[in-house]
Amino acid sequence: MTRTGIGFDAHRLVENRRLVLGGVVVPHERGLLGHSDADVAVHALMDALLGAIAAGDIGQHFPDTDPAWKDADSIRLLEAVAAILGGRGWRIVNTDLTILCEKPKLAPHIPEMRRRMAAAMGVAMDAVSVKATTVEGMGAIGRREGIAAQAVATVERS
Repeated sequence: MTRTGIGFDAHRLVENRRLVLGGVVVPHERGLLGHSDADVAVHALMDALLGAIAAGDIGQHFPDTDPAWKDADSIRLLEAVAAILGGRGWRIVNTDLTILCEKPKLAPHIPEMRRRMAAAMGVAMDAVSVKATTVEGMGAIGRREGIAAQAVATVERS
């Protein structure tokens, strides 16, 4: 049996926060606001994985009302999600992630993002696709007020 899930996340850019995307600290003058490290890329991916097995969303597993998740490293949370899938008899086949961001340019960081997320999920790098695009100046993302990400994950019974 094969299943697919979709995930989405968006966070506002603010001063005095580091920018973490795909588990990589990306040099930038602002970072994403959130309870954890606010890594929209990893959050979208986790929601896609959880959705594929109908296991809720990251807010149910790692609520922002719980101080245990304050400033949490989202790569560690992705490891926990991968363990949930494995514990329920599922194997990650493929993931595809798109980050919507005007600045900074993410292309130089994508190989490391793929490596970090693949390691956290226990899959080969060729099972992890990461792309970045702009929104051509449109909307809140275009005005550089935030960054968003959308992910798709395919899993199968192990």
